[in-house]
Amino acid sequence: MNTAVLPGAAGTFGPAPPPQAPSIESQTPSTPDAAAAPGARPGIRPMSPEDRKRARNRQIALTLIAPLAGACLLLALWTLASDKSAQFPSPLATWKSAQQVFAHPFYDNGPNDVGIGWNLLASLKRVAYGFGLAAALGIPLGFAIGRMRFLNHMLGPIISLLRPVSPLAWLPIGLYVFSSAPAAAIWTIFICSIWPMMINTAIGVQRVPQDYLNVARVLNLSTWKVFTKILLPSVMPYMMTGVRLSVSTAWLVIVAAEMLTGGTGIGFWLWNEWNNLNMAHIVIAILVIGVTGMVLEALLMLLARRFSYDQAH
Repeated sequence: MNTAVLPGAAGTFGPAPPPQAPSIESQTPSTPDAAAAPGARPGIRPMSPEDRKRARNRQIALTLIAPLAGACLLLALWTLASDKSAQFPSPLATWKSAQQVFAHPFYDNGPNDVGIGWNLLASLKRVAYGFGLAAALGIPLGFAIGRMRFLNHMLGPIISLLRPVSPLAWLPIGLYVFSSAPAAAIWTIFICSIWPMMINTAIGVQRVPQDYLNVARVLNLSTWKVFTKILLPSVMPYMMTGVRLSVSTAWLVIVAAEMLTGGTGIGFWLWNEWNNLNMAHIVIAILVIGVTGMVLEALLMLLARRFSYDQAH
């Protein structure tokens, strides 16, 4: 699907010259191994047991040792920071506090006193609503913008104007219109996460090779066939990239929005612990937010591989 423009003569850009036919000498195997192995590709030596062992060790190092080294580095910096400040909790103190927090994550002592489990579920619920609405509108609109030049020129300036706006700048409008903090948070997620899906989908549609569409026109394929057999497979990598960016944006926005709107949510829980000057719980909230974002990212990567059309190309 990727195309490249090759430089022509005298610094101009144009089609590359046709490749020269290989000489007889260039087709002759240069090594005895290549000549002796029938069906083997010339110049490629099969891996020896030692090479396979080294490759397996490198894979183990990348998969296990490198992440473990990164975790050890984080713990070392964390311990150093706690040694420099008496108020900052050490990893051991945070671990002991986390055992207490997660011992009863779903307790409920009233509207503003619930466990971290309920707060996390409340945030994920708002993210699901806002992100779902953004996907339902942004992806089809991205297809339309990519296919219709007039719509692209009409909405392009509006998107360029609204996309850089800070997420929290949309929160007062949501509070004014909906008169509800949870609805305002969902609105903020929606308006901030719609742009990556819309823009990436439109770019993917615009980069579909015109030859594919010409063949579809010659074969007189229906609009549905063009969409399912040509557009969707070609656009899927771009669309999934937009979805991943939108989920990351939504998760960032909900934490900031809940700090301002209050009620329930992991952002409100973090801000409430700051008001209580409980630094250990603040660190726990940061780790929970990070782990949840990693899980969402991993799930979307699995979904992207499930619907990958690379083999079809």
